Formats: sequence, C-alpha cells, structure tokens
Amino acid sequence: MLSTLEILLPVFGLIFAGFVCRKRGLLGPTAASELNRFVVWLALPALLFDIMAHATWRQLYQPAFVATFALACAGIFLLILAVRLLGGRPLADASVDAIAGSYPNTGYIGFPLCLIAFGPVSLTPTTIATILVACVLFAIAIVLIEVGLQTERAPHRLALKVVGSLARNPLIVSPIVGVLVASVHVTLPQSAETFLKLLGGAASPCALVSLGLFLAEKREGQAKATKNGASLLLTATKLLLQPALTWWLAARVFALSPMLVEMAVVLAALPTGTGPFMLAEFYRREAHITSRTILLSTLGSLVTLSLLLLFMRHGA
Repeated sequence: MLSTLEILLPVFGLIFAGFVCRKRGLLGPTAASELNRFVVWLALPALLFDIMAHATWRQLYQPAFVATFALACAGIFLLILAVRLLGGRPLADASVDAIAGSYPNTGYIGFPLCLIAFGPVSLTPTTIATILVACVLFAIAIVLIEVGLQTERAPHRLALKVVGSLARNPLIVSPIVGVLVASVHVTLPQSAETFLKLLGGAASPCALVSLGLFLAEKREGQAKATKNGASLLLTATKLLLQPALTWWLAARVFALSPMLVEMAVVLAALPTGTGPFMLAEFYRREAHITSRTILLSTLGSLVTLSLLLLFMRHGA
C-alpha cells in the first residue's frame, strides 16, 4: 500500500497544483488549453518518437504477451464504444469515452510501480504495454474521432479527409517517424537525445497540471448526475473489468508464465492516463467525463492496486 501511495501521490500533487493555480488566479482561463497544446504538439510527440526510435524487434518480440495486452485493451475499448454509441453518443465523443475506460497509465505509473513489484525484468513488458497503449490504441481512437468529425458522406472523400487529418496529427506522425529511424538504425546525436528526453519528460507532468486547471473551471450543472454516473461506470470498467479480462487471456487463453500473468494484470489495472484528456481537449470535445474518470480511477487505484499486489505477494 505504501509503495503504491508513494508512486500515486506525485500524480495527485501535480493535479492539485494546477487546481490551486487556477482557483487562485495564478494561471488564466486559457491556461489548460494552452498547456495541453504544448503537450500535444511538442512534449508527447517527442516522447512517442523517443519510445519507438529506441525499440528493437528483439526486445518487443513477445507475441503471447502482446496478444494478451492488445486484446484486453481492444476488447474494453470496443465494449465501451458500442455501449456509448447505442446510448446515442456521437462517434467522436464515444471514442473519447472508450479510450478513457481502456487507457492504462503505463508510462507515468506503470514503470515505477512494476520496478518496485517485479524488478528490472518488468521493463520489457512495460515498454510493450506502453507502445500498445500510447501508439496503437491512441491511433485507433484518433482515427475514429477523425471519422466522427468529418461531415463528408462520399466514402472516398471521407477517406481522403481522414487520411489528410491523420497526416497532420503529431501524435500519429511522431511514432511512425520513430519506427523509420529505428528500422534504418540511425544513431541520433547526443544533443538530439537530450532534447527529446527533456521535452518528452514534460509530457506527463504538464498534462496532469493541465488536468488540474481544467477541473478548477466552473461549469454548468446540467446533466451533471449523468456525467458523474458515466465517469463511475468507466472507472469501474477500467479498474475491475479490464484486469479481469487480461487475467483470463493471460492465464487461460495464452498460458503465460505466472510472472508475466501478474505483470499483465497489474499493467491493465493501472488508472486511466492523461492521454484521453489530451485528446478531448485537442479535438475540443466535452472533457468532463474524461477528466473525472482520470481522477476517480487514480483515487480508486490506491485501493485496487494495493489489494492486487498484496494478493499476488500472498499467493507467491
């Protein structure tokens, strides 16, 4: 419990810092959007490029683990997407909700938590999970949001508009360029490496401060109960259903080793990362459900992750 709390406290601290700065007027009403733009256009692309540019096929070739984690994320994403669409939610907003309920915070919480729980052997599975979440799941959500925002009905024109929008999206372009750099074995200069590390390192803290700024804004109270109910449902799905599905796939379908099963389940049980909030802000969608899901899942994970790790250690 204490180790989990030590990792999650800085997350709340950054959110709280943004909240206080906005409430006290230290940062203005446009601060959340502007800080989020910095993350989307500079910091997060640098982080995604850096991850992909340094990934090796030898490191990532764990097909059973990849299939387990990818299918669990995709299954939860599609389930929420279908439920929200059937409830009358537009495709763009349903896609934001879907990624909010299936996007574990592998980068900011996953690495330190798994290092404490499993040691250095956890680095490769956590890297795989981070790539699947930050690049693949993120890209799928962006494609669906772009499709939902286009008004062109002709299929070929719709496709051209979507492709054009994706080609200008830094969150899609940066990991692709990173893969190209890795495939041709280009060694980046040390100055470029330092630049990427500094810029990429700002992604998570700035996104969390931006989230705090957003939560501090006053909003209309209409349909508040409905939005809170949706946030609670997404939080429960993220913290309970996703790790349960991951366990079933890891242990029963793909028969991973006991340690890999535990790593996969812990990574799936992580709270929602800030990626969905950045998408909601970037595409100017209603972000109340997403922001509350991040906050509630992070709070709830203090209990669920602590119990999960305690159970694993007791079982061992």
